[in-house]
Amino acid sequence: MIRVLIVDDHPVVRRGLRAMVDDLPELTAVGEAADGAAALALLESGAAEPDVVLMDLQMAGVPGVAATRRITALPDPPAVLILTTYSTDADILAAVEAGATGYLLKDAPPEEVAAAVRAAARGETVLAPPVAARLLGRVRDGRPALSPRETEILALLAEGLANRQISKRLFISEATVKTHLVHIYDKLGVDSRTGAIAAGLASGLIRPA
Repeated sequence: MIRVLIVDDHPVVRRGLRAMVDDLPELTAVGEAADGAAALALLESGAAEPDVVLMDLQMAGVPGVAATRRITALPDPPAVLILTTYSTDADILAAVEAGATGYLLKDAPPEEVAAAVRAAARGETVLAPPVAARLLGRVRDGRPALSPRETEILALLAEGLANRQISKRLFISEATVKTHLVHIYDKLGVDSRTGAIAAGLASGLIRPA
């Protein structure tokens, strides 16, 4: 039996996911958490010992990417399978960089979720077809891809943060921020913050604030 921990900040969604998991062959839900901090508390205390964590991305408290990074750093960690409504490049890259084993969208049918959980439990990488298509498109379009750090900075630009605020948020120097911006502008073929944000939104690198 594959044990699953469900992490989502919406109680109705958690109940629905738990019912779906418990109804699937070979799967059983061993706990629920409303955010990443609660999930970590369950894991670190031994109150839940899942094989796979079904992790939402956007949550109040500790969000999915931060929680994934901390969970995958634990001794003998469970696989983390992202289950979200977001499929922008920024979200996908951040989750993969944090150590997520897979990335599914919430409109996936139950049988697809079940197959993904089983694959994640075996240590296999699982990507929803739209997510795989986005990543493949990035490879095929021939343009230099933004690094995870560059994508993160572009997302902060879209939030309206100045260079000094970005440097404080990411614990890097303003000079490093400026260097990253030069690379971002060059890769996107723009010459301003506004142009970079527009290009990022148009290409799906970041999502609207």
